[in-house]
Amino acid sequence: MNRKCFILLALVLLRPICAIHAQTVHRNIKTPEYRELQAKLATGWNTWYNNSFISQVCLPQAFAINLCMARPGETGYLRETFKAAAIQNRPETVMPGIRSDDGTYTCLELTYKGDMISVETAADGKDELILVTPHKKSKNYLLVEGGVLWNKEGMVGRKGNQVLGLFPHDTITVCATIPAITDAYAVTTTPHLTFPLDQEIGIYTGRTRTLVEIKSIIRQRHDAQLQKLSVYGELAPSYQAMQTILAWNTIYDAPNKRVITPVSRNWSHGWGGFVLFDWDTYFASYMLSQFNKDLAYANAIEITKTITPDGFIPNYQSTYGNTSWDRSQPPIGSSVILWMYNKYKEKWLLEEVYDELISWNRWWVKNRDRDGYLCWGSNPISDSLHQVETGIDIYNLEAAKLESGLDNSPMYDSLSFNPGSHTMELADVGLMSFYILDCHSLAAISTALGKNKEAEELNKRAAFYTKKLSTLWDEKTGIFLNKRLDNGEKSYRLSPTNFYPMLAKACTQKQAERMMKEHYFNPAEFYGEYVIPSCTRNDPAFKDNDYWRGRIWGPMNFLVYMGMRNYNVPEARQDLVKKSKALLMKNWNKDGGVYENYNSTSGEGGDVTSADGFYHWGALLTFIELIEKGYMD
Repeated sequence: MNRKCFILLALVLLRPICAIHAQTVHRNIKTPEYRELQAKLATGWNTWYNNSFISQVCLPQAFAINLCMARPGETGYLRETFKAAAIQNRPETVMPGIRSDDGTYTCLELTYKGDMISVETAADGKDELILVTPHKKSKNYLLVEGGVLWNKEGMVGRKGNQVLGLFPHDTITVCATIPAITDAYAVTTTPHLTFPLDQEIGIYTGRTRTLVEIKSIIRQRHDAQLQKLSVYGELAPSYQAMQTILAWNTIYDAPNKRVITPVSRNWSHGWGGFVLFDWDTYFASYMLSQFNKDLAYANAIEITKTITPDGFIPNYQSTYGNTSWDRSQPPIGSSVILWMYNKYKEKWLLEEVYDELISWNRWWVKNRDRDGYLCWGSNPISDSLHQVETGIDIYNLEAAKLESGLDNSPMYDSLSFNPGSHTMELADVGLMSFYILDCHSLAAISTALGKNKEAEELNKRAAFYTKKLSTLWDEKTGIFLNKRLDNGEKSYRLSPTNFYPMLAKACTQKQAERMMKEHYFNPAEFYGEYVIPSCTRNDPAFKDNDYWRGRIWGPMNFLVYMGMRNYNVPEARQDLVKKSKALLMKNWNKDGGVYENYNSTSGEGGDVTSADGFYHWGALLTFIELIEKGYMD
C-alpha cells in the first residue's frame, strides 16, 4: 500500500510536539564498546514497554502490539498488566513463564475476571508471532491494539483485518488467523482488532501465517529455551526463577536510548517511567553476568553513570532528573565490577567506570568519616534540585537511614542526627565493612589498569579502616557492634550487617566462628526454619514484620554468604545456601513470585503490601547456590 492511500485511512498520527531532551539524564560515556553494546541490545521484538507484560514492541520503530482484554457490556478495560502479589488486589493475575533474555520467546498465563489465557510469543526474523489460547471458552474479548510508544514518529491505523504501523523506512502489518469482529463499544481510541476468546488465535506481522505454522515456530523457540535451562540440571528450576525475573523486568528507556533492568515494573511505573536504585542495580548486574554479559554490563554502567556532581553514586535516579542529591547507598559497585571483570576479563569495562568509582570511594572519606569511623548521612542540598520522596524532610535522620538501604531498621531507632557532620551519631559496622571491601576491590581494579599510585592509596585506606573496625569487636558478646558517637555506648540491636566484617575479610577465623556459633545459629536471634531475619527474633521490632523490621531480604543473605566464603565456616555456609533457595522456591512454586522481602516466621512473601511480588533482588536467594556450585568461577 502506498503512503497516499495509507494517509487516507482513519489514522492516528503520532508526532513529537515537544523535544524530549528535558527527560534525558546526563551520562559521560567513554568507550565505543559500550555505545555499540547498547545499540545491539535495543533492537527487535521484546517486552520493552514497562507498563504491560503482554505488549510486544519492536525497536527501533517503537511499534507496539498491545494485547488487551474487556468483557462486552461490563466496565473495565485491561491494557496495563503487571505481576503483583495477590494482596495488591489487581484486576489481573499474571503467572510469568520461561522466556529468553532477548524476547525471541516469551510465555505467561493471564487471568482476568475469572478467565485464563496463555500467551506465547516468538520472533521469526523481523516478524513477531503471538499465540493466544483460552483455557476455556471465555466471555472476555481480546483486543489487539496498534500503537507507537514514547512519542516516536509514526502512524498507526486499521484496514479490514489488519492493523498497520507506518514509519519513515518501514511498514509493519498485524494480522490474525481468524477474522476480527466489530465491537463499537470497546473502551479504546486506538486502531485495533477484536476477537472473541472461544478458540486459539494466532497473531502475526509480515507475511501471511497459518495457525499451524505459528504454533510450530513457537514450539521450536520454547524447546530451545528449555534446552538452555536443562544444562543446569537440578538447579534448573531455581535458575529459571532468577533468569526469568531479570528478563521480564528488562525494559527500554526511550529518552535515554538505553536498555535497563529496574527492580520491578511496578516500581518503575510508580516512579513515572523508570527508577534505578543503587545497590539493587549492582546486584542485578552480578546476577545477569551469569548468563547475559551485555545486560550485566549495561546495568552496571548505567547505575555508575548516575554519579552526581558531588562525586557519589546516588540512592536512586528516576525520570525528569529526579535524584537523591543528598545521599548515596551501600558502596558495592566496585566489588560487582571486579567480580564481573574476573569472569570476562574485558578491560574496557573497567576503563568505562573507573573515574566514577574512585570518585565515589573518596567521597565517603570526605563526607562520612567521624574520627576514623564511617557513618550513614544526608547532605544539605539546593532547593532547586528535584527529589520525589514524600513523608520525610531531606537532610535529617530519616534521609540518613535511606542511605543505609535499611530504611526502617531498628538499629537506627532513637538515634540522633548531627547537623554539623550531616551524619547519624553511629559508627556503623555494615558501612565500614562495605567500604573496606570497596577499597580492596577498587585497588585490584586500579592494578589491572596500571594505576599503581591509586592502588597504593586504596590499600592504605583499607588498612586504616580495618584497624578502626577491629575496635568495634565485642569480646563478651562475640560479634562486632555498632557504636553510638554521641555517648560512646555500644548498640546491642543486631542485624545481619553485624556479620559483614567477614565480607571485608576484617575479622579473624576465631571471630567468624564465634559469630556463626553464638549468633547465626542462635534461635533467639537469627536462626530458624527461614533465615536470616533483618533484625534478631528477640528484638521488640521483629514482631512488626515490616520491611527491615524482621523480614528476610535476599541481599542480606547474599552478603553474609559472600562473607562466609572468606572463612572456614562450612556448616553455616551450607545451611544458608540450602535455606535461602528453599525460601525462594517456596514462593516461586506457589505463585511465581520473587519477592522483595519475606516473612521470617512463615516464609511467605505476599503477606504484606510492602513486599513487591516481582522484585529482582529476591533472586539473590538462589543465586547464592549458583555461586556455591561454581557457576561464577
